[in-house]
Amino acid sequence: MVGRRGLSVACCGIALALSPRPAAADDFYAGKIVNFIVGTEVSGGFAIYGRLIAKHLARFIPGNPTLVVKTMPGAGGATAANYLYRMAPADGLTIAALTPDSISGQVLGQVADDGTPAKFDPTKFQYLAGAERGTRLCMTYATSKIKTFDDALALPAIIGVTTAGSPATEYAAFHKHALGAKFNIVLGYRGPGDLYLAMERGEIDGVCGLDWAATKAQRPDWLRDKKLNLLIQDNIEPDAELSALGVPQPWRYIKDDVDRRAVEVMVAFQQAFGKAYVAPPAVPAERIKTLRAAFAAALRDEALLADAATTRIEITPQSGDDVARAVAALAAAPRPVVERLKQIVVP
Repeated sequence: MVGRRGLSVACCGIALALSPRPAAADDFYAGKIVNFIVGTEVSGGFAIYGRLIAKHLARFIPGNPTLVVKTMPGAGGATAANYLYRMAPADGLTIAALTPDSISGQVLGQVADDGTPAKFDPTKFQYLAGAERGTRLCMTYATSKIKTFDDALALPAIIGVTTAGSPATEYAAFHKHALGAKFNIVLGYRGPGDLYLAMERGEIDGVCGLDWAATKAQRPDWLRDKKLNLLIQDNIEPDAELSALGVPQPWRYIKDDVDRRAVEVMVAFQQAFGKAYVAPPAVPAERIKTLRAAFAAALRDEALLADAATTRIEITPQSGDDVARAVAALAAAPRPVVERLKQIVVP
């Protein structure tokens, strides 16, 4: 026989079990669609990473929403950044892979292709995660007379780029202005696919600012068959694989202290920002916590890492706080360094 006290506790337990609980942020995603915007064209490294992560991320968001990847190229990534900041619903159903250049371009006061300035404050975005610490390269095709960066200092080379403010353009420009490369920079290519094709056709000698991990994923046969000359690796800490191939870093080529500091600021930020994932400023904190936890789990998931290995891309997880600190450090760079950086990234 159950005593009166036991009956009271049992009834209380039943009441608690039957009473409705408040809806948590986790429940919000059940049955929903999450728009995953990639701020580059469809064939680039950002899109490759975005598609891979989107394939796995939903499993780690309670409620298992559907993720839909959409590309939104333009203005070196500023088109997507402007959209995320000013137009995207702040409900946790829109996230984006923004380019480092869309953020650095705002700090540098650059403008979009139509002449209008970027209209967002990079420090107010909510940063969810980073997927890698990218190393960018200058490279030429096998038929080019430019085989090494020392050749680029002595002989002219035609370097193809995309739009003003893009990684390809800014990296080609600073190698020209701060390191002394004799680059003739030709704008107008749409993306990595067009640049690779132009190299193969002999229209251009090569490119700068392309990601090493993406290059291995997109052109493994070129690397296998030694169709690429890897001129220089742009990073703060050297990449072991590239160093073993004898690819130098930029630092020994820069003679001016202010130029060196400007290049360091740019390279450090771009490497730390890597493939970063971002939410609009006003998304509720509980949903940001949910998304950050999902990214953290997904980027360490065995199935995702296996897919990454098959795709030949590297995953180096970073927290949202890590990415936010990189943005804050860029925004706090000394004004003379920022002014010089503005000059050396223009073709």
